Amino acid sequence: MNRAPLSAVIITLDAASQLPECLAALAFCDEIVVVDSGSSDGTVELARQRGARVINQDWLGYGPQKQFAVERASHDWVLCVDADERVTPELRASILAVPPEQTFHAYRFARCNRFMGRYLRHGEGYPDWSLRLFDRRHARWSDDVVHEKVVADGEVGTLAGDLLHDSAESLDSYLAKQNRYTTLAAADALARGKRAGAARLLLSPLLRFFKFYFLRLGFLDGVPGLVHTLIGCQNSFAKYAKMLAKDKP
Repeated sequence: MNRAPLSAVIITLDAASQLPECLAALAFCDEIVVVDSGSSDGTVELARQRGARVINQDWLGYGPQKQFAVERASHDWVLCVDADERVTPELRASILAVPPEQTFHAYRFARCNRFMGRYLRHGEGYPDWSLRLFDRRHARWSDDVVHEKVVADGEVGTLAGDLLHDSAESLDSYLAKQNRYTTLAAADALARGKRAGAARLLLSPLLRFFKFYFLRLGFLDGVPGLVHTLIGCQNSFAKYAKMLAKDKP
């Protein structure tokens, strides 16, 4: 094996319908670790049947939960994916081609999001750069309970190939999730001493729409691209509105 051993890491909660394809696409990894936070739909049994090592851990928040999973891996190089994501053959080839003596300690690649039945190729939905492959001795997940990210201590490389985000959720459930995310994001921002004002409440959604729908060509993704962009703008508005509501005396 002319590469460093690699652990794939997944956090799950009731992901039995999505997990089989995700695990199949990770068969090239030397180990698959699934950290489950209380599934009741057979996720744990399914993961074990397909050879994954399963660890149970109550929910810690997105960043802390993912970092907990990374620390339980057997190998220092980890590939972090979600249950509704798929490593494409091109991305797999890029990962396998990373030499043992790496120039970088962390790599990012494009994530392609499926929304309203269509893979978005522009706007906020693509390339959606995601840093998911890294040496845990030189990078870690942030402590953010939402909108978590990997923080690396050096330059980040870029790999060819897409990570497909193949969410099967309905628009109703997607909107409900965004509502939860904006609540968490507002509370986290206030906890870090940030404040919101009327100007930010108004301008942030407008600037976001201009950036992703026009500059990033979101209009080329048709109606799904428009809806996706508008939801992102609504999220900006909701976050700052919730901050103002919580921050008032």
